[in-house]
Amino acid sequence: MPTTVTAAVARTGEDDFSIERLELEDPRPDEVLVRYTAAGLCQTDLEAAAGRLPTPLPVVLGHEGAGVVEAVGSGVTGFRPGDRVVLSLDSDGICPNCLSGQPAYCERHTPLNFEARRADGSVGLTDSAGPVHDHFFGQSSFASHGLAHPRGLIKVDDEVPLATLAPLGCGVITGAGAVFNSLRVQAGSTLAVFGVGAVGLSALMAAVACGATRVIAVDTKPERLALAKELGATDLVNAATADTAEAITDLTGGRGVDYSVESTGVVAVMNTAIAALAPLGSAAILGVAALDATLHANIFELLKGRTITGSVMGHQAPGVLIPRLIGLYRQGRFPFDRMIRTYPLADINTAVADVKAGRTAKAVLTHAA
Repeated sequence: MPTTVTAAVARTGEDDFSIERLELEDPRPDEVLVRYTAAGLCQTDLEAAAGRLPTPLPVVLGHEGAGVVEAVGSGVTGFRPGDRVVLSLDSDGICPNCLSGQPAYCERHTPLNFEARRADGSVGLTDSAGPVHDHFFGQSSFASHGLAHPRGLIKVDDEVPLATLAPLGCGVITGAGAVFNSLRVQAGSTLAVFGVGAVGLSALMAAVACGATRVIAVDTKPERLALAKELGATDLVNAATADTAEAITDLTGGRGVDYSVESTGVVAVMNTAIAALAPLGSAAILGVAALDATLHANIFELLKGRTITGSVMGHQAPGVLIPRLIGLYRQGRFPFDRMIRTYPLADINTAVADVKAGRTAKAVLTHAA
């Protein structure tokens, strides 16, 4: 018998949601049924809801889920009912990038994560009018229950609340992993973070954990800059009132920074993040821009040993990176819980408004037990 679930559904091509009752199929042999207790709200969810990604409507989004396994398909091994899990992206598990430990760069990343359907084109959710797309990033966690693939599940113990752990599935690992794995930030270095929402703040905390001695936070929202200061930023630049490039030049004595992280998705900011580098400096571009967007970099300056890299989902298998971050959190070296504010799933539109206004750095939607 199908399971009746409560879900936030995106239908309109705008970044708003309706709370609805839907029917969910039983798990197939290669699937797991998860009762979600929390899900992080990510900008990617809003981009999909607004119709700016290859995600069909109507759809249940959510790709930073956490919850408890309720049932497993006949072909699933390694999980059983009662397991507490954090969910991340889906992947095929067999392409060269997956086999090398980089599932975020799976050759089937787009169809398996953004197209909100199984590989065979089917979906697991229906309403009275017909199918509702699910399997977004292999989970669709803006719901009380969902079907997931074991490749995207990471078992966790019961020492940290699931509502705290949920954002680890995407935004937190994207920022922190860029610092740890893509840039390999060194102790004693300087780093600038452009955009201190959840991804940028995660990069900032990772830089502090790495021992960077000057961490510059750049944003236009005073509330976010204030939180960045609390989380370890040594310098703040309000891009709404100051010339960012000039400010960083002054702060570094004209040298530039050893590393920069860009998480805004604004091309002009990406260009500034590159221009702010010192010789031998490296920039990580994390923000998502339009498909035809183009970076501009001075070739002569690049010849001074500067590098630019793109990075998604932490540049490491989530099953490796998430436990690492949980370990740092327990040691008090990665206090990502301080940027979280929880909302009931029914208040998802309030959460969206608060994130847009800068009142909330990281919204986490919680589901009734």
